Amino acid sequence: MPTKLVILDRDGVINVDSPNYIKSPEEWKPIPGSLEAIARLNQAGYRVVVATNQSGVGRGLFDMDTLNAIHEKMHKALFAAGGRVDAIFYCPHGSDSACDCRKPKPGMFRRISDTLNVNLKGVPAVGDSLRDLQACSVLGCQPILVLTGKGQKTSSESQLPEGTLEFADLAAVVDWLLRGRSA
Repeated sequence: MPTKLVILDRDGVINVDSPNYIKSPEEWKPIPGSLEAIARLNQAGYRVVVATNQSGVGRGLFDMDTLNAIHEKMHKALFAAGGRVDAIFYCPHGSDSACDCRKPKPGMFRRISDTLNVNLKGVPAVGDSLRDLQACSVLGCQPILVLTGKGQKTSSESQLPEGTLEFADLAAVVDWLLRGRSA
């Protein structure tokens, strides 16, 4: 039985994405139903962590204080909805970086595994882009594509990793998980 853990991408899964990056707390807006979906996971005993590329830091579009303020807004909004995320893992590097943490590389997922001391085989990992799904599948996570954010484009244009499941949004993923992963 996989650990009761769910890994979520942030932009396009939890909050509305922007082609110009989410650069301030004011720009961070939850996707309808996403905060309540996370709260339902928490109530069912799941740990929820976020794995997010935040190259805007590396590009100088915003600084770490701003990223922390955006995440503080997310934490407060989740708390108000009765939910929480247990940890946020992020890559601040630009796409030209040689780091191992920027998705589609699996370094962020390895760090989650090491930090939480869990095997990620079968752990649901939810994203809206191909790189989210590629990074998680390296460590045996269950790749799940949501059609929010970039998800519809990803679904129609990409060769998805084998076994990728597709759902309309995070709330639909949570419905499936709480039904016991049955169709």
